[in-house]
Amino acid sequence: MKRVAAPKTWYLGKLKGVYSTRPAPGPHKIRECIPLNVVLQQRLKYALNRQDSLKICKDREGMIKVDGKVRRQHRFPLGQMDVLTIDKTNEHFRILLDTKGRFNPIRIDAKEASFKLCKVVKKYIGKNKVPYIVTHDGRTIRFPHPEIAKMDTVKINLATGEIQSVIKNVNGATVYLTGGNNIGRVGILQSVEKHPGSYDIGHIKDSNGASFATRVSNIFIIGDGKNPAITLAKGDGIKLDLIAEKEAKQEEESDVEEAEEEDN
Repeated sequence: MKRVAAPKTWYLGKLKGVYSTRPAPGPHKIRECIPLNVVLQQRLKYALNRQDSLKICKDREGMIKVDGKVRRQHRFPLGQMDVLTIDKTNEHFRILLDTKGRFNPIRIDAKEASFKLCKVVKKYIGKNKVPYIVTHDGRTIRFPHPEIAKMDTVKINLATGEIQSVIKNVNGATVYLTGGNNIGRVGILQSVEKHPGSYDIGHIKDSNGASFATRVSNIFIIGDGKNPAITLAKGDGIKLDLIAEKEAKQEEESDVEEAEEEDN
């Protein structure tokens, strides 16, 4: 794949080469994922080039695990909420989008790395009247609890593949946006406008009191309204305007300088 054609969410430099890695077919769409070797090279800096990332992935020990399964293919697609584990360094990361729409691995502990949140995108009755649900990462789970509905979020134990708990899609729930102009933002769901024949619109308010709206299809439920079930990206999903962002950056730089002066 040409770098120019690569999704903006990968945040690749356009002058650092001609080609990029095309994700392999897998549980996520090509525009909604990031290849494993791009994460190792661009985000975690464990590889200097593609050959280094190939050696890490192909290692006989199986150092790289995605959702608890060893993955040796450097093109394997990592999508939202996927858990990346590096056994050699004993590190765990969850793949999330920041408020600028860029894929980022968020460092988490081993306890949080044992589960994954999955959005229910389909609910059907299949052959022999077997009910099943399909999640955003392509999982098919048979005989789900009858109360689980489309747009709900299920908490899945990665060791067993079973549903631990359900987070319902109701007003007052904590939501994370997976698309649209407000991508990566986190807030509390206030209400949903129904538009038959068109897109339903969800109204959300963040912890700063800012209100915004998006299509319901972009909403991912991550908590019951009190505390999110996962560790959020830097900034806790609060989108700052340019002036506030600049001031926050200057404060951060001044704090770093003060810390260096104290050390000296």
